Amino acid sequence: MEEFNVGHWANNWLLNQGIDEELTSYLTLAIDVIILLLISFLADFIAKRIILSFVSAYVRRTKNTYDDIFLEKKVFDSLAHLVPGLILYNSIPFVFHEFDTSILLLQKGIIIYMIAILMTVITRFLKGLEYIGLHSEKMQGKPVSSYTQVFVIANYIIGSVLILSMVIGKSPVTILTAFGTATAIILLIFRDTILGLVASIQIATNDMVRLGDWVSLDKYGADGDVIEINLTTVKIRNWDKTITTVPTYAFISDSFKNWRGMESMGVRRIKRSITIDLSSVKFVTDKMRERFQGFERVRDYVISRQKEIDEYNEDIKADKMELINGRHMTNIGVFRKYIEMYLKQHPKIDQNETILVRHLQPTELGLPIEIYAFSNDIAWLNYESIQADIFDHLLAAAPNFDLRVFQNPSGADFKGVTFKS
Repeated sequence: MEEFNVGHWANNWLLNQGIDEELTSYLTLAIDVIILLLISFLADFIAKRIILSFVSAYVRRTKNTYDDIFLEKKVFDSLAHLVPGLILYNSIPFVFHEFDTSILLLQKGIIIYMIAILMTVITRFLKGLEYIGLHSEKMQGKPVSSYTQVFVIANYIIGSVLILSMVIGKSPVTILTAFGTATAIILLIFRDTILGLVASIQIATNDMVRLGDWVSLDKYGADGDVIEINLTTVKIRNWDKTITTVPTYAFISDSFKNWRGMESMGVRRIKRSITIDLSSVKFVTDKMRERFQGFERVRDYVISRQKEIDEYNEDIKADKMELINGRHMTNIGVFRKYIEMYLKQHPKIDQNETILVRHLQPTELGLPIEIYAFSNDIAWLNYESIQADIFDHLLAAAPNFDLRVFQNPSGADFKGVTFKS
């Protein structure tokens, strides 16, 4: 019985046309390849358009939302690409029946193609699981992305080993054994390169650092703009115009600060305190209150606060002969409110961000009053000028509230002081 050949009809037809037999065999092969490719494209079209339409319809009818996620992640779309691969793999022996060597090579190529498709399917499936995990209440707070990345890396390693075994004709076990033997030498020779490569991939994937970013790495004394990123090093131009070269993997292994978020939002934090001498803190007397009511920024506050205090003291029938009885305003409380109002009226303070004036833990140097706010100008010179203007004003305003700013005594403080022997 004559062996079946999809191109047999073309071979006979070409011979009947009087074409040379050797040329006929090549033309027949070319026709068969074209037909085979057309069938493969048709199969791919049918798989993607028709089969996937049924799959999509079924998925959308089910109450389970997980299959919808896998559909969105194009898991089924990738699976459809296996159909033309299977058709080509099984059709090649018929088309290339006269070229035994070509059959083996082409079938290996098809297997490599299908392994690559399977790797894509598995990766997309894992991405779907990652999405489900990130939006699941049970997995809240757990490093779902880290788990997924481990399996994705394992998927690529296994797929690469299988592809390599097909290319060189060796068992995957043999390849893994050879890799295990060479790993120690490779790590010793190319340690920095490998670490840099891994770090570069993670930096790019997670968008951790870009050219032009302002970064700070205290460990390396680096504080400035990133001017170059390569496989093994990152160059940073510091504000003093020196250049610090940092290993790329340091951005993965060590902590660093990236100021990009500040620059993108257009605000910069002010977090600074002034220290008040504790001995100057006192209750507000009637005379002091009358004076404070002349300060525009706290006038309404002093009036409303005093009304609230008077009502409270009246309810509890507090003895007003002593200031310690009942409730009373303090000069530092009024000053804190003054600072808050001053910041809320300042044109260079962003009013949409947090504005906080608070007491810190008292120390042997006094009571720190910390300002926490955001400047709406992030330019370095302007930012420092805004900060300086604010504290210039507050340092000068403190004595108006009968408060003293603390500082350690200097030689000038002891001028004119006589000590008795």
